[in-house]
Amino acid sequence: MNATWIPEGWHSVTPRLVVHDPAKLVQFLKHAFGASGEFAADAPSRMQIGDSIVMVSGVGPRDPITSFLYLYVEDVDATYGRALEAGAVTLEEPAVTPYGDRRAMVKDPCGNDWQIATHLAT
Repeated sequence: MNATWIPEGWHSVTPRLVVHDPAKLVQFLKHAFGASGEFAADAPSRMQIGDSIVMVSGVGPRDPITSFLYLYVEDVDATYGRALEAGAVTLEEPAVTPYGDRRAMVKDPCGNDWQIATHLAT
């Protein structure tokens, strides 16, 4: 089902991360998760991560709010390493879960939690 009222490439639900330093978060997403897109000072930054779009905004009429996101990647260990290089803090080291994901969890420099996973079981 492809709704014409949704812009091409977008999904019905799009996370929007509202932080004090949106430029810093954009750089983190690019380094850690290979996101494409650029920082936009006058509009939400549209960042493409895999097949999903994440919007990044600064505070203003809205307060900052931390988020918790689950991100599937091809190689959780490599992505976890890049996230740490980009300034994330470890919440859980990579490990295999009972439901078939190899998963790690980090907190990005703006306070959002990311569970990063590679699905192992089919």
